[in-house]
Amino acid sequence: MTDHSNAGTHSPAAHTGLRVSDWVRRWSHLVPTQGTVLDLACGSGRHTRWFHERGCAVTAVDRDAIALRGLQEVARTVLADLEGQPWPLPGERFGAVVVTHYLWRPLLPDVARSVAESGVLIYETFAAGNASVGKPSNPDFLLRPGELLQFSSEHGLRVVAYEDGFARHPDRYIQRLVAIREPATGADLCRLSLEDI
Repeated sequence: MTDHSNAGTHSPAAHTGLRVSDWVRRWSHLVPTQGTVLDLACGSGRHTRWFHERGCAVTAVDRDAIALRGLQEVARTVLADLEGQPWPLPGERFGAVVVTHYLWRPLLPDVARSVAESGVLIYETFAAGNASVGKPSNPDFLLRPGELLQFSSEHGLRVVAYEDGFARHPDRYIQRLVAIREPATGADLCRLSLEDI
């Protein structure tokens, strides 16, 4: 996991060897096969590979050139310092945007804008309270209670699933969200049914 305890830096090496997030796995069925996916702050690429294996065209973004080099056969890779440079994908939209174990609040509007019409956002990262069990402990990198819900509301995303609380193995406080950008017209209402959830 990324250690954001003292700075806003992202440490992709921390992702190495981690299996696909249970949250991402659980909601992957909302991402159409052959869809486009943005894996933001992708680290070693566990989710990049997961969606590639599902037939998706993945764009993997990270600041670690070595990590990205290992993903060039399965994804379009974009080397970018997400905290020190402008948003690297202006105007681009994706059928799914996936963010795990990463928070840099100035990017959140760009993250929201990157979700295409009928697209899905799958987000999971550390939350307030995590300082009591480990790192990250800096509140700048811990979601406040309900923060992802507020973010979704402010950016026109409809919440499909949300969790905020304590999880084990390893012990951590975590906030998780799945949200969709509904079509602009009422002609094609949300593609989700209760069976999808």
